[in-house]
Amino acid sequence: MSELITFSEEQSMLLDTAMDFCVTQSPISKVRSQLEVEDGFDKAEWQSMVDLGWLGITIPESHGGLGLGLADVVPISESMGRQLMGSPFLATTLASQALINGGSEEQKGQWLPKIATGSVATLALFEEEGNWDLKDLSAVGTEDNGEIRLSGKKTFVMDAMSADLIIASVLVDNEPRLVCIDKKLIPNDQIAREVVIDDTRRCYEINLDGIVVSDVSVLPDDCFFAVESAALLLFSAEMAGGIASTLNEIVEYLNTRKQFERYIGSYQALKHPAVDILLGLEATRSLVYHAATIFGSGSDQEVESALRMAKAAASEHFAFAGDRAVQFHGGFGFTFDCNAQLFLRRAMWCQYSFGDEKHQRQKLAPLLLD
Repeated sequence: MSELITFSEEQSMLLDTAMDFCVTQSPISKVRSQLEVEDGFDKAEWQSMVDLGWLGITIPESHGGLGLGLADVVPISESMGRQLMGSPFLATTLASQALINGGSEEQKGQWLPKIATGSVATLALFEEEGNWDLKDLSAVGTEDNGEIRLSGKKTFVMDAMSADLIIASVLVDNEPRLVCIDKKLIPNDQIAREVVIDDTRRCYEINLDGIVVSDVSVLPDDCFFAVESAALLLFSAEMAGGIASTLNEIVEYLNTRKQFERYIGSYQALKHPAVDILLGLEATRSLVYHAATIFGSGSDQEVESALRMAKAAASEHFAFAGDRAVQFHGGFGFTFDCNAQLFLRRAMWCQYSFGDEKHQRQKLAPLLLD
């Protein structure tokens, strides 16, 4: 039987370092100042992450990384979620997981050292239909004399304009495959900024029509399960951090706002939902760190079950926390000046990324009951 939860010395050190870094580098005032910046992140802050070795945590030592596991990235994602930090860290880490799990030695040698030293990478997995099945694709790659001619559109591509590498999912010979695309091959007018609910994110639609890559750009191994697993783990960790900070926003307001000469936190109608949020936070963190514990060591079924439970809990509890935060702030909560709505927006974005709680539970049923 797999261990329930372990928290290694490396994870503890990373959590302390990440919490201190994110609190210092990403106060809410800076988060707001970055909302109007085109790429949505601070270049100096990104370089600091590179210097700390965060981009290379899971990259093998032979390619300039630290050679640790994805579980060691979880404390960083959680800390970033607490501060609503906007950066290409999530997108780049997921793209590196695609290369690590499915790339050829040539592809790894070309891109992983660059990622470890600060190159931005991202994944283009979703399409206009909004299907969460990563293998149900419309985009196509047609083989032609050693080249792959691409067509179709990809949506919700995080940090595409900042990326040096875009790994896109397309059908090649009617089989879903991942293809490395050097960003230089994509004309700027084929990358369009999308309006999404979370203003701290930068998402783009990419038109692949007319783009041609070498056939050696196709990742040799089918690693969709590994990519989805990594995404579920890191998104869940980020949401756990978001729940914690949303609860802090709530508690601070309940202890400062007075109504009828009483702090509103003294009313049971507000106390009880706050306690529910705390319980949801503890449940989410437990599920996240259980999934991190068995990630890479448990069976596929154990890992998938743990990840889907974590994502379902995180999606539900973060959305509830964000909604209550806005409601508790009254009319002010619905204004752009209230920080609560920033957390609600992040919650809603993360909730539907790679499948909401209903989707996760539908996938969980056969894993747990069959």
